[in-house]
Amino acid sequence: MELTIDQRWDLVERISKETVEVGVYEPSLKDALADVTVRPATGIPFAIAVIYGFWAFFCEFAGTLFTDGFFCKIFDGHWLPWLQGVFAGTPAWVFNIFVGDPLADNCFEAFGVLSSGIFLAIGVVLPAIVAFYLIFAILEDVGYMPRLAVLVDTLLHKIGLHGYAIVPTILSLGCNVPGVTAVRPLETRKQRFLAIVLLSVFVPCGAQIGIMEGMIPGLIGWVFLALVIGYFGVGWVINKIVPGESPEILMDVPPYQMPTARNIWAKLWTRTSKFLTVAVPFVLLGCVIVAVLYITGAMDAIASGLSPVITGVFGLPQDTAAAMIAGFLRKDLAVGTIGMLAAGGMTITVFQVFTAVVLLSIYFPCLATFALMIKELNWKETLGALATLIVMVFVYGAILHLIGLSGIGSSVWVPLE
Repeated sequence: MELTIDQRWDLVERISKETVEVGVYEPSLKDALADVTVRPATGIPFAIAVIYGFWAFFCEFAGTLFTDGFFCKIFDGHWLPWLQGVFAGTPAWVFNIFVGDPLADNCFEAFGVLSSGIFLAIGVVLPAIVAFYLIFAILEDVGYMPRLAVLVDTLLHKIGLHGYAIVPTILSLGCNVPGVTAVRPLETRKQRFLAIVLLSVFVPCGAQIGIMEGMIPGLIGWVFLALVIGYFGVGWVINKIVPGESPEILMDVPPYQMPTARNIWAKLWTRTSKFLTVAVPFVLLGCVIVAVLYITGAMDAIASGLSPVITGVFGLPQDTAAAMIAGFLRKDLAVGTIGMLAAGGMTITVFQVFTAVVLLSIYFPCLATFALMIKELNWKETLGALATLIVMVFVYGAILHLIGLSGIGSSVWVPLE
């Protein structure tokens, strides 16, 4: 028998009276915490506290405990001397490619594939990746990330996105590749294009952050400030130019729960193993390419060709062309290259280091991210993304050069030992 609409509602009411038990609601601690973390007045300070704790753990775990306290001693005290002994007597070009500078006493300055390449990938970047994804997995499992999305929804709507975009943004702080993949749940092509462009340009990966934290700890806050300004400024402009809709957020906000070790380990292993299999080969390949360019003299020719842009527009030393080339493969390698060049005798000021790191962050996505961009975007969107990259690097470079002419940060930068 087919029921009318009124009969259906009567049936629903009878069933609800028999099954629903009405009582006095007594909020639990989890309910109170859930309410506190989504209200702007209390949720924003809570989010700042979470981010600060995130960053403090990242620096202490990755930088102080593992890189400085363990890996530097292993690589500089044992690995590098062993490599120098094994490759002793080989042709000079073989030694330079695989070991690097024969006079170097640490892996950071050696600039060889098996010295600097392995040290950057395993000694600096891997602890940073593990620290980042460990905390991110815990926040996901606890149920905090959906609440953070609700909290920033209004802000992100100013640039044509909604709150969920905070998830791929934070995920990109570990690696841009899974970050770009995570934009797929966004509803419209406009939102996906916006998110991919902003992530690939203005969000540094955990590997790059790890290098910056070890190389320029006093400047990293200013670098992030410059990138945040670009993220929202460029996002606002693109949102006005690109046609399309930006619908409201619609997502489930689960209750808080205790994280499970099995889930956290599964997420940590999946994301870390992806870095080892995808990113590390590019780091080693980048070291090989840069070393070959130096040995053959091609680096000098490229640096001379790029000199009008490198020195004239950006105000950087001509030798930083090597870092720009390395950045096409891995941005973390490119940032590390600046430190290696400075340790090898290149004179560069503090503000020039700041400028170089900012430009390396925005001038081109790493090769793995660019390949994924081509897959996720059509050819018009890809060309639009590349045009945005080119415009931004020249605008940022010119502005920073003008600021540098005022004399700010004119002291010579000395790499940390």
